[in-house]
Amino acid sequence: MPDSTMEFHRTKRLPPYVFEEVNRLKAKLRADGADIIDFGMGNPDLPTPPHILAKLREATENPRTNGYSASRGIPGLRKAQARYYKRRFDVDLDPDSEVIVTLGSKEGFANLAQAITAPGDVILAPSPSYPIHTFGFLIAGGTIRHVHAPSPEDYLRGLEHAARHTVPSPIAVVVCFPSNPTAQTASLEFYREVVKFATRHDLLILSDLAYSEIYFGDQPTPSMLQVEGAKERTIEFTSMSKTYSMAGFRVGFAAGSPRLVGALARVKSYLDYGAYTPVQVAACAALDGPQDCVDETRAIYKHRRDVLVESFGRAGWTIPSPEASMFAWAPLPRGCEEMGSLEFSKQLMEEAGVAVAPGIGFGEHGEGFVRLALVENEQRIRQAARGVGEFLKSRQPAIRAV
Repeated sequence: MPDSTMEFHRTKRLPPYVFEEVNRLKAKLRADGADIIDFGMGNPDLPTPPHILAKLREATENPRTNGYSASRGIPGLRKAQARYYKRRFDVDLDPDSEVIVTLGSKEGFANLAQAITAPGDVILAPSPSYPIHTFGFLIAGGTIRHVHAPSPEDYLRGLEHAARHTVPSPIAVVVCFPSNPTAQTASLEFYREVVKFATRHDLLILSDLAYSEIYFGDQPTPSMLQVEGAKERTIEFTSMSKTYSMAGFRVGFAAGSPRLVGALARVKSYLDYGAYTPVQVAACAALDGPQDCVDETRAIYKHRRDVLVESFGRAGWTIPSPEASMFAWAPLPRGCEEMGSLEFSKQLMEEAGVAVAPGIGFGEHGEGFVRLALVENEQRIRQAARGVGEFLKSRQPAIRAV
């Protein structure tokens, strides 16, 4: 059946959504009674902390909270986010001009693209990367110059080459660490180099810091806004979704350059009335309340990471141990490389009952990899590893032939 949306200019610019093909297969198998262990989507399975839910319930009982909210976010929440940046990064933010509440970081990125992109504008973005980092600007009429990002250092070198050889000159660069999907982290020194690069080429910096609190080393992840002079050209996105298991609440933030925050606020004022006020009140309780729940969440994801790497490794699939985020970025197992990430993902789901996200969905340089989200408990991870082991054994003739 032909896709009727292809008649529209903006939808014609979008390639087929790879993940939708995997999701359709997943839905069909589940409808047929299959038990699918789902590592495909980064949808947190941990409960939202009780004190956040208690504040949500309390706020809903106040009839004054049921009207329209504020597109920029209620003042109390913007102030709470400014306090978070001061406490966590020692960065001072004006909650009135340098902080805005978004309906999740994905919406924030998409609306920023609408605010700053003119037809034909070029954006430098990593590949592989989270889809909104590219598709948000394509929808807005921009052009993406993909830069291979196997590591932060390689990305920086690629940016220099791209900035010198792109016509017209790019207007902005996207940076995402801890990375979705590769789970890599970046140092403060790397951020300093990005700011120097952007200053030389007069670029805006769009920093995605959605996984700032999901790190597994001794050193907390830094913020681009810690770099001197970064705020003049940087807007940074954070999210409540993973840190506090509040994905469905749809609360995120953008902070930094008053010029960029103001542009985003102007677009949002035409498009939404902000998140439901009780949800924003609950987000205040999350940011200003006890943070032991964040430590517990981080510890759970770290334990799941270790179980995944160990059990899948024994099953015959070597998965590099991620440094941060709630994802593992894994090369296709030996003997499965020629299948490609999409076909591998489909066969693994059909034959082993294990769902993963194909790397090709994150850009051309994601081919040969899949992303696994740490959203299943230890028992389910070990169950998945047994299924993976049987799947790989069934392909032994192909593996021996390699």
